Amino acid sequence: MDWFDTWWTGIQDKFYLCFIEDDRYTLLINGIGITIKVSIFAVVLGLVIGFLIASCNLSKNRFFNLIGKVYTDVIRGTPSVTQLMIVYFVIFGQFLSFVNWDKWIIAGIAFSINSGAYMSEIIRAGILSIDKGQTEAGRSLGLNGRQTMFNIVIPQALKNIFPAMCNEFITLIKETAIVGYVGLVDIQKAGDFIKSTTYEAFMPLIGTAIIYFVIIKVLTIALGRVENALRKSDHR
Repeated sequence: MDWFDTWWTGIQDKFYLCFIEDDRYTLLINGIGITIKVSIFAVVLGLVIGFLIASCNLSKNRFFNLIGKVYTDVIRGTPSVTQLMIVYFVIFGQFLSFVNWDKWIIAGIAFSINSGAYMSEIIRAGILSIDKGQTEAGRSLGLNGRQTMFNIVIPQALKNIFPAMCNEFITLIKETAIVGYVGLVDIQKAGDFIKSTTYEAFMPLIGTAIIYFVIIKVLTIALGRVENALRKSDHR
C-alpha cells in the first residue's frame, strides 16, 4: 500500500498548498459571496424585466409588441459574455462613466438584461397556458383586465412557470462564472487565481466544481420545497 500512502500524502500536500497556505481559501469564500450577490440581484431584476417584456409580447399594441420581439431576439441571439462586456465597458464605461456603482451591481444588471429575455418567454408561455375561460370568469365577476390578470391568471400561471423559473435561476448561477472578464473575483476567478499562483490545476478546478455543485444542489432542494408548497392547493 506504499503507492496509496504516497498518493494520499500528495493529495494532502496539494490541498494545503492550494487552499490553506497563505489563506487562499478566503479567495473562494469571497468568490461565493460575489456569485450569490450577482445571481440574486440578476434574477430579481430579470424577473421584473421579464414580466414587462412578456406584457409587451402579449400586447395588442404593435409598438409594444415590436419592442418585446426585438428585445427578445437581440438578447437571445447574442452571447452573454458579449452583453456583459458591452454593459460594463461601453454603457457604464463610456456613456455612464459618471455612475460610480460597484462592479457586481453592473454585472448583475448585465445578467438581468440577459435573464429577462428568457424569463419573458417563460412568463408568456405560462400566461398563455391558462384557459381563456378563467379570464372570462373574472370579467363576469366584474373585474377589469388588470384585476383579472393579477388576481386570477398570474397566480395560476405561477405554478406552471415556477419550475422553469427555478431552472433559469440555476442556469444563471453557472453563467455568472464569466464575471471575471470585468475584473470580479467570483468562484471561478478565485479558482483561476489559485491555479496560476500554485501551478496546480487539479485541486482548484475540482474545488470550484464542488462549490458550484453544492450551491446548486442546496438551491434545488430549497426551490423544490417551495414548489411543493405551491402545489398543495392543487386537487388533481
